[in-house]
Amino acid sequence: MIERPRSYAENKRDIVSLLETELGKIEAGGYARSPRTPWKPKSMFQYSVACINHWVDPDHPPETCEGCVLLDYVPDEYKQETVPCHLIPLNEAGDTVTSLELTGDEERLEKAVADWLRTTLTRLKSELESKVAEA
Repeated sequence: MIERPRSYAENKRDIVSLLETELGKIEAGGYARSPRTPWKPKSMFQYSVACINHWVDPDHPPETCEGCVLLDYVPDEYKQETVPCHLIPLNEAGDTVTSLELTGDEERLEKAVADWLRTTLTRLKSELESKVAEA
């Protein structure tokens, strides 16, 4: 069976769905430390539903980020980094997951990522509505 190419709207809806799931995970405390390993913080985005490596094998170290939906938000100069999604500018101050993880303030990190997700979702939904109105 030959698959037809996916439309702009279908791809955007998939991205919206993934990012909404990611936001829901944060809001539900999904990045809280595990009771089994409370000394080990969970890494934001890695092996979450938005992470392409999650779908490959969550217990395997990341091999590639090629094709990841988050890569579109990473500045070009960081796309070849080991964990490029950690270098997405989350706000006007330029905070990233990496820079906020270094502060050790997990609450501030989760808030910054949640705010970025909300802003990104609002923009994507607006773009989808504009495309639908054009059609």
